[in-house]
Parts: sequence; C-alpha cells; structure tokens
Amino acid sequence: MEGSDDERLEPIRMLVQRSFRLDPDKWRDFVSESSNRTALTRFMSSPDYLLFFHLQPDSGLQASLGFPSAAQSKVVCVSRAAQEGSGKAFRIQEFSGGKALSGLVGLSEEVSCPLLNRVADSSSWAVGVAPDAMKLLEKQKNAAQVVEAKVEGLTFLPPPDALCNQDDLDRFLARSGPDQGGGCHDNDNSNTNGLVQDPSPKNLSLTGSNNSDNSHHDDSVEECSSLHDNGFHVDQNEQKLSVARLLHACEETVVEWVELVSDFLQQDWSGLVLDRQKPVPSEEFSFWKNRLKNLLFIQDQLLSAKAQQVSSILKAEDSIYWAALQDLQRHVQEGVREAEDITLHLTPVQQKLSEVLEMDFLQLKDNVAAVMDKVGLLWTGSEFYCRPRRTVVLLQEICNLYIQLSRDFLPGQEVIGVLVSEPGPVLQDIRLVIQTLQALKSAFCEQQTQLEHQNQNQIQATPTPSWTFPSHLVFFHLDTFLNRLLSIQEVHLVTARFYQLDQAVLSGASGTLLTVGIQQVYQDFLVQVRLLSACSCDPTDPEDQTFELELDQFWEQVLDLETRLVSVLSKALEDCSEVASAAKVVKMFWFFLDRPRVQDQLPPCLARLEDQVLSDLDRTELEFYSQKEKPERWFRFCPAGAARLCWNRQLRRRTQETLRSFRTIQNLCGGVALAPALLQRAEQVVELLQDFRTSTRSDWSAGLEEDCGSVLNQKLVQIDPPTHLEVAGRKQLEAVLQQLRYVSREGGVALRPNADRLLLARDDITRTFVLLDQTVSCYNQVVGGAMEAELPLIQEQLQQLNDTLSELQSKTWICKGVQQESQQALAVHSSITEARANMDAMRTIAQGWAELDLLQRSGDSLLESSVNDQICRGIKTDGEQLLSLTQVNRRLYSADEASEAWTGYLDYIDDRVQDGLLQLLHRALRFLTNSMNTQQSGGAALLAVSLQLQDSRGLVFEPSIDDGPAAFLKTIIRDVYGAGALVPRISVGRHGDYQESLRQNPELCALEQEVMTRLLQVKEEAEKLRAGLDRYAHLWLSDKQAVFQEFLAYGKPLAVGEVEADKNPPSLKDFQREIQVLLTISSEVTHLDEGVVLQGWLQVDMHPFITCLLSIILDWKDMYTDFLLESATNSLQQATRPQDRGSASFDLTDTILLLEVAGVELPEHLAAKLQ
Repeated sequence: MEGSDDERLEPIRMLVQRSFRLDPDKWRDFVSESSNRTALTRFMSSPDYLLFFHLQPDSGLQASLGFPSAAQSKVVCVSRAAQEGSGKAFRIQEFSGGKALSGLVGLSEEVSCPLLNRVADSSSWAVGVAPDAMKLLEKQKNAAQVVEAKVEGLTFLPPPDALCNQDDLDRFLARSGPDQGGGCHDNDNSNTNGLVQDPSPKNLSLTGSNNSDNSHHDDSVEECSSLHDNGFHVDQNEQKLSVARLLHACEETVVEWVELVSDFLQQDWSGLVLDRQKPVPSEEFSFWKNRLKNLLFIQDQLLSAKAQQVSSILKAEDSIYWAALQDLQRHVQEGVREAEDITLHLTPVQQKLSEVLEMDFLQLKDNVAAVMDKVGLLWTGSEFYCRPRRTVVLLQEICNLYIQLSRDFLPGQEVIGVLVSEPGPVLQDIRLVIQTLQALKSAFCEQQTQLEHQNQNQIQATPTPSWTFPSHLVFFHLDTFLNRLLSIQEVHLVTARFYQLDQAVLSGASGTLLTVGIQQVYQDFLVQVRLLSACSCDPTDPEDQTFELELDQFWEQVLDLETRLVSVLSKALEDCSEVASAAKVVKMFWFFLDRPRVQDQLPPCLARLEDQVLSDLDRTELEFYSQKEKPERWFRFCPAGAARLCWNRQLRRRTQETLRSFRTIQNLCGGVALAPALLQRAEQVVELLQDFRTSTRSDWSAGLEEDCGSVLNQKLVQIDPPTHLEVAGRKQLEAVLQQLRYVSREGGVALRPNADRLLLARDDITRTFVLLDQTVSCYNQVVGGAMEAELPLIQEQLQQLNDTLSELQSKTWICKGVQQESQQALAVHSSITEARANMDAMRTIAQGWAELDLLQRSGDSLLESSVNDQICRGIKTDGEQLLSLTQVNRRLYSADEASEAWTGYLDYIDDRVQDGLLQLLHRALRFLTNSMNTQQSGGAALLAVSLQLQDSRGLVFEPSIDDGPAAFLKTIIRDVYGAGALVPRISVGRHGDYQESLRQNPELCALEQEVMTRLLQVKEEAEKLRAGLDRYAHLWLSDKQAVFQEFLAYGKPLAVGEVEADKNPPSLKDFQREIQVLLTISSEVTHLDEGVVLQGWLQVDMHPFITCLLSIILDWKDMYTDFLLESATNSLQQATRPQDRGSASFDLTDTILLLEVAGVELPEHLAAKLQ
C-alpha cells in the first residue's frame, strides 16, 4: 500500500500528529520507510492488531505491532473501536514507556487495595465512600491490566465490576441457602472439562483477589449466617434486584470474554500471505510462540478465583451463559493443544532455517532439499498443521526468505550498474541465485512425489494426505522474482555477446567498411548499456515497475541493433567466395544467431550459400576430369600411386569440408536440413572420387607386385669399378620400400604375394640394407683411404673384406647370415678407422706446432729472457701423446714391432713430427730475424742496454754488447733448438734426437747466421754512438782544480802542450765566458735523446749518461760561481768597513748580476746585507 495516499490512515495521522505534535513533513518521512509501511498495512488488514507509535531520538517516529520495550518516552496505542457504527473507527490510548503499566498494577494490588480494606474496617470514612473508592480503584487496575496485556501481546479477561459490590454479594449469598449451595456443588461434580473447580456460592468473596484478607471474608460469611439464624428478613425486591444486577454483570463479562477469546482464536496466520503480504518463516514462528503464550495466559485467567466466582454465579442461577463459558473453556483448551503441537513440530523447521541463515549463499543450493524434508516431516508429523492452507503459507514464507537472502546476496542496483565495467562476476552470482531458486522448486516437486509414494505404500486405513495443492500458489512471489532475475540474466548475456563485437574484424573487399559498421553498432550498444545501468531503481525488486519500463526500452533498442547486425552479416556472406569463409563469418557472429530478429533474416542467405555449395561441387568435378590424366605433376616427391590417392583425398576432403562448413552454418542458424538436390549432387561427386580411388589402388597393387618380384631376385652387391663397391639395385629397392611405406600408411591397397612377402620382410630387409650399405661404405673407405705406409699393415684385413664380399655377392635380400658377415666387415672398418683417426690426431699435433710462438715479448715489449715455459711443457706433453697413439695404432693394426711394415709406418710418423718441429723452430728464428730487421721490426726494440759514465772506464755500455745482447741471443738460439729435444724420437731406426737432426737443417742454419750478422752490425753502430760523445770527454777526464788554478793564474785554461804563459789574473768577463761555455754544454746535453734504437732492435738507454754528465757540468759551474760568491761576500764586508773601501777585486754589482745569470741564489745573510 502507498501509505501517504491511503485515505484509511487519515484518522490515525490526525491522532498521532496531535499526540506527538508532529509536522506534516515528519509524517511523510515516517510513511516513506518500508518497515513503517509494513506495520501500517498489517494493522489495516486485520482488526486484531494493536499499533504502537513512539519517538526515537535518531530515527524519528516509529511504528510497530508490538509494544516497544525500549521506549522510554510516551507511547501511543491505536486499536479498533468496539462499535464502528458509533462514528469512531479507532481508539487511542497514551501511556508512558518502560515499566509504567506494571508499576501501576503492582501499586493497586499491593498498596491501594489493602489500604482501602483497612480503612473500610475501621469505619473512619463515611458510609459508602470506601466501597466506591474500592470500585474505582478496581476499574483503574483492570484498565491498566488490559493495556499491559495488549502491550505484551496478550488477551486480558477483565472481571465484572459487580464482584466489587459486597452488598450484592451478601444478598446473593443470603438468597442462596445451604441446599442450593449444596446443589451447586453437586452440579459441579458433573463438569468434565476440569476447568471450573468449585462453582458453589460459598467460595465467593468481596474482591475475588488472592491478595484479599481471608479473615475479613470469614467474618462476612459468619455475619451473614448469624443474621439468617436470627430470622432477619431482607426485602425480597431489593434482594432480587441485587441478584439480577450481579447476574447481569457476570453474563456481560462472559459475553465480553467470549468475544475477546473468539476474536483471538479466529486469528489465522495464513491470512497475511493470502492477502498478498510477504512474511518470512520467523514471523510465523513468533506468531505460534506468542499464540501459545497467550492461550496459556487465557487458560490461567479462566482458572483464577474471579473466573470461578463468575462460573459459580452463572451456574447457581442456571444461566444460559454458563454453557457458553464451558464452551469457551473447552475451545481454549483445544487451542492450547493445537498451539503446542504446531510449536513442537515447527521447531525442526525453525532450526534448519536458522542454519540456513548462518550459511554462505553458495551452500544454500545444497540445503534446499533438507529444508523441504523438514517441511515434509511437519506435514506428516503434526496433527493440526497437516492442512494445505497452512503448508502453502509456510512454503510461501520459505520462498520469501530465499528471495530476501537472494536480494541480500546480489548487489542491488549494481546488478545492472556493473554492465559497463565487469559484468562477469555478477552474472555468475545471478546464475547461482537462479540455480538455487530452481533447486528450491525442484526440491518441492521431489518432496511432493515422495509424499505421494509414501501415501501409496501405506497400509493404514487413514494414510497421510499428499500435497495436492497447486504449486503456483506456493511459488507465486518466487516465480515473479525468478522471472525478474531471468530478465536480468538475459540482459547480461546479450551484453556479453555484444561485447564480443569489439574484437570483430572482417576481411575481403568490403571488410573495412563492414568492420566500421560493426564498431558503430558496438558503440551504440554501449550507449544503451550506460543508459540502462544508470537506472536508479533496484532491479531485484519485482514490485518496482520502473525497471520494467527501462528494460522494455532497452530491448527495443537491442532489436534495432540486431537488425543492423543482420545487414552486416548478409553483406559479409555475399562477399565470401568459399563456403568455408562463410562458415568463419557465421562463427564470428554465432553469439546472436539465435535471436528471433536474426532468424527471420537468415533464409535468403542460406539459399545463396546452397547455390555456392553446388558451384563448389561442380568445380571439384571439373578439376577431377581435367587433372586425372596428368598425374606427372604429383610424382615429384612420392610414388605415382600415392600421389594419385593423395590428390583424390584432397578432392574428397575439399568436398567434405564444403559440406561440413555448410552444415555448420545451418546448425548455427537453426538446424535446417540439407536440400535433396544438394545431397544428390554431393553423393555423385563423392561416388566419382571413390571409383577413381578404387581403380588407382588396383593399378598400384599390380605395379608394386612386379617391382617387388624384381627386388626379391636381386643380388646384394656389385663391384664397379674393381676398387669401388656398391649395393646392387639400391634405387629400385629404395623405391619399393618407399611404396611399401606409403601403402602401409594409405591402407586399402590389396597386396599380392610378392608385395605381401616383401612387406612382411620389410623390417629385416631394411636392417639388411642399412648394414649392407654400411659394409659397402666401410669397404670403400678402407680401400680408398689407405696410405702408402699403411697398406703393408692392413693386407690381412683387406683379405677378410674381400672374402666377406664374395659371400655377399651370392646372396639375395631374403637370405640369412648377412648381418653376421656385415658385422665382420664393420669390425675391420672400426679398427682401421680408429687407427686413421689417431694418425690424423698425430698429424694435427705436429702441424699445430707451426702456430706456436716459442719466443715472445715481455710487458715492456722486449724479448723475454728464455723460450716460453708453458709452450715447452705443452710440446713435451704432445710428444708423450704421440708415443701413446703410436702404441694404440700398433695394437689396432696387430703389427709386430720388429716387422718392416711397422718400422716404415713409424718412419712416416717420424717425418711428420720432424716437419712439425722444423716449422716450430723456423717460426722462432724467423721471429728473431724479423725483429732485428730495421724494415720489418717497426721500430720496436728487441733488446736493451744502457750507456753509462764510469770513473775508471769512462763511457761504457752496460751490459757490454759482447757480454749482453750477443750472449743473450746465443742462449735464446740454443733454447730454441732445445725445444726439439722435448719430443721423444718416434722412429726406432734413426739415431739421435730431433734437435741433432734439426741443427743440420740448412734453413735453420741460414736464419741463425742472419741473426749473428745483425749482431755485428749493431756492435759497429754502438761504437759510432760512443765515439760521437767523446767531445765531452774533457769534462770527466780533466782535473778541475788544476784547470781552475791555471784559470786564476793566466785568466784562461792552458791549451794542450802549452806549458807556461804570462800570468794575467782573470777578469769578471773571463768568469762570464767560462760559465757561459758550461751553460751551453749543459743545454746541449739536456737535449740529447734519452733512448736510442740501434739497427731497429737494440735500445740504448742514454739517461744514466746524461744524468752523470750534467752532474759533472754542474760541478764545473759551481767551482766558478763559488769563487765569485766568495768574492762578492768579501766585497760586501769591505763596503761596510770604511777603512777597507776601495780594495775589492770585482765590481760588486756586476758580480751579483753574473751570479743571478748563472742561477745562483744568494744566501740570506748576504741578501740582508745588500738590503
């Protein structure tokens, strides 16, 4: 119901707004909540509900059908009016929340009533005041108990107010004598229901409450008896009036009780579901639990003292309502029995559904059968629940529960929203929900069938009834929800199909244009998906019709897009030149071929494809007739018969592929059967190809039989020319074996005797052919590759091979013993081949020496002091390996060490080894000669010496040319020849080692002589270098002090042979001349090269000589400058003493300038004096 638009709610709205002082907006917010709408709908659908309103601080106004136990503020209770014809449809009551009602009742029972009783006994109040107050208080207490019971969902039976009038009770007791009382008591014995325990009037009291004072009751009875005994006469009219008043009150109470209890007993839970409500099982469980509680509460009230008083009065006056009270008690007892039975048998269902609520949704599908089993046990086990109406309601509630769980499991609005992102996981969830709900329906059918079988197999007189009610009553709401889910699933499936268009690419003449059209359809579909996914409603709510409208628009657009895709498909099929291509196109669009709009447009396309299939069959037949007489084009790589069959198979495969492609198209497009004309034409072509295959197989079998007969009589080997051996009929045998392989692979070719015989022996013949081919190859290799030195050693083996060939020449391909004879030849070949491999290894070793460098330069590019040790160790190892290999070959040849053949073989190896050593030594000596050649050395020095100036010997080379380079080169040459002695001699008939033989080699001697010549040339050039430096000899040969004394005496050094001259002390210019000469020589020496290479290979280090000579020149210069410095010092001292002025020998200023030119730094004390 739409709460805000229902006119029936207008009185309730006015009452609630007035009571809580609410704004109209608050009421609209209240009605918009689903829980409040549900409570209002149930209240309006049944007159038995109470509707409670209360305010919550956080959520505002709230409504419920039960009293809100947590309410602490005012609570408004709305109920149906007792008489709707009075103009007031609803009754409203206001009371405080919490425990207010319970407190009011307790206050009345425990405080107010006992207090008033004591006041009445004391007679301190005026007559009639205390009873009236007691009556008023009793009415208030009853009203509070009624509201409290309604709040707790219970039915309170209010006692009659007349029981509070003690005067009426006294008059009733006065009129009812002991006899009547006894009669009443006797009548009570006839009661069979056990509810009315003692209906006699003697049990009546003033208040009827268990809390009343018993002594007061006893005193009242005793007083009444005393008055009766004294003969007190009461006015009969007043007594009748009091009794009538009391009886009328009790009868009205019974009527009210019957009405209240009858209304409650008539409440039926199934009415909610039948009124299109959607409760869940937990609500029905609560209903029966509360019903049982209320019935027990009513039963306790009917057994209370006040109820017994009412029953006693009615029975004593023989009222017709006493029977109604008895029926009421019986109906309550039956209701208790029914509620207990249903509550007991509903417990297993409740427990199972509680387990279901705790499960993951993935587990629900496997547990629906168990739920239905529990419902079936409820049907068969309960006495009162075995009714179609109640079972249908429970099953509908279970369906509602599964609908609720399904909606909670699905993402609500995102069920459609994910279409634009990741629809895959949500689609899986939708399928799971659909499968679960369908499993629930299947479980219902299985349970229904099981109950029918149980009913048929039961032997009892009254078998348990089956579920004969229609299933659509059970699954009305579930089917609606399931249909909605199926619609959503269809949307997801269609979306997934259209998403595949994103990768669709068509080829051909119009491929690009068609691909653009497909992409445009895809983009338009994305627009529609975005519009649908933007819907703000919950698609999983079947009551919301907004989504249905959106979905209808979506399907309308999808139909239009499918029409456009059909156009693209038709055009693509028209462009296909082959049926296979058309099949590929159809497979590309398979995902929407089952759509109705597509199915309507397919027949014309299929008709065109059928014509194309007929054209392909015609082309196949034409090609067959045009090519079957020209088979040579197929003989290139396989036998003629196999080529024909292969060609025939290709034609048949092409025909079958065409038909298969067309069937594929038809199956994808709806499974239409092939046309009869097409089938007949296809059978004709296939029959034609099969006939050709049969004739080809027959011809091939005949030709193969002839070839096999020729091969079987063929000899094994033939010699042509005399020294060359060949397998006889090799090509013919290979061709026959190839045909047999193709025959075995082809199948269906009938083999005749020779062919069958050869086929059976094919493996043996193949092995024989392989062995024979190896034997022939081995023979040719042994004979054709023999060395002259080897022939004397293999004469015996060659004879064995010739004997084997003689045996093989007399045998055919099916003879025995070929393998044994071939093995002998292979053994001979193996030993000889191994010996030749060893010879090749020895030859490789000897030839490898020619690439080795015995002499190498060191890190400073000079020649190392000796031959390379690593290479020498390798040569020695090679020599040992050579000896080992010769011993291995002697064993392989089975040669005698003393035989002439073996000696000649060793001499052959010895020659190869000596040639290798010759190349090794030749390479080393050639390295020396090239390094000592000015044109070939490239300026890189080979050896090095230094030029030094020694006191005793003068200018010398260190080491000397004779003791250094000459001795070094001789040692190197000796070491080079020594490498020849590292290899042991192979020949046993030649004396001496390889070194002795190689020293006599003319080429090596010539190279050695060239080295010595280069050495003499460098000695001559070294002497020229040393002679050129003798111009500085006077510097280290002359006596400096003597020369200086001559200078001081004569002003110049005396020339050679000059004994005496005129003494002339030197002037400052003389000192300047001598110092300048020394500086010039020093500059000249400084610019000498520090390294000189003689003859392009001997490096002379000039640095020691230059350093020593510069030191000598410095000493000469210091001798002159020291004298001048001393003279300057003396001149300065004289300048400071007046008496010595004018006695200085040189001008002080010129002397200091000369010293500065000579590079002399003045001492600090002298510089200070100058300052």
